Amino acid sequence: MAPGGAEKFSAIVRGHEVEPLLGELSNAFGQSALFSVVVLNVEASLPACDEVAAAPPREVTLRAQTPLERFLSRDRISTDELYDDVADAIDLSWSFVATVVLSAVIAALGMRSGQTAVVIGAMVIAPFLKPNLALAMAATVGDWRLGLRSLRTLIAGGALAVVSTALLGRFVDVDPLASELHSRTLVHLADIALALASGAAGVLALSHGASAPLVGVMIAVALVPPLAATGLYAGVGNGELSLRALFLFANNLVCINIAGIAGFLLQGLPPRRWRITMLILAVWVMLLGVFVAMVASRTMFGIAWTGAPGSH
Repeated sequence: MAPGGAEKFSAIVRGHEVEPLLGELSNAFGQSALFSVVVLNVEASLPACDEVAAAPPREVTLRAQTPLERFLSRDRISTDELYDDVADAIDLSWSFVATVVLSAVIAALGMRSGQTAVVIGAMVIAPFLKPNLALAMAATVGDWRLGLRSLRTLIAGGALAVVSTALLGRFVDVDPLASELHSRTLVHLADIALALASGAAGVLALSHGASAPLVGVMIAVALVPPLAATGLYAGVGNGELSLRALFLFANNLVCINIAGIAGFLLQGLPPRRWRITMLILAVWVMLLGVFVAMVASRTMFGIAWTGAPGSH
């Protein structure tokens, strides 16, 4: 018996069946003030629970999943759990501000001195992981409130990273041709593939309840170093290289969101309005097409992408 005289029931449910069950329970009992559901991850049980045959199909109004969706979503956590995972991570808290500034400054110092290990260490902080995935998730399900919160957090975090490293650039010597730093001003088609892979990996980790730090490194590799390079170059007054690093950041941001939306859709995350979701995805894809064309032509603002600073 639960507090308040309510009855308490417990059940072990396979991961891919949690979301349909929550939907049915909400439809049946959601109007009751005493109704609540708590989903916990079961690591083990004694005696062991054997897999049981699936129940006969019932009449449902939802579209049946395709074989690909069933395969990709077989271990996916429910949409409610996904919301819980990203909700706290997209608030503009002091913790978020500190991690953004620290990761950007550490990455900037590592790139300036050519210490790859330091840059990787900065990436473990990974402040942009969940805000980016929350933005992709908001576009997928059509939640504009979640999207606005994610976008606000990303804009504020990006501005903090650029400002903090620009101030750093005013007080330290910066060699514009340092390999770790200058590489963040060069955009190649391989960088687009890296960003797409980062977004896909982030979605898989988030939707399967996996540990975030390792995938956070992948997302951070695609986002934090370009922002740090943007600030450093701005701090030393090199607007050309600063813009080129900012372009790399924008390119990676677009790729991560395209991969994120596609990944969520493939795993059966249900959009509220397909038209809106497809429209947002089309906008991201159009932006990527523009970026790919710019990379392919290897020119931007009249400068060569692969040449030395100031070359034509």
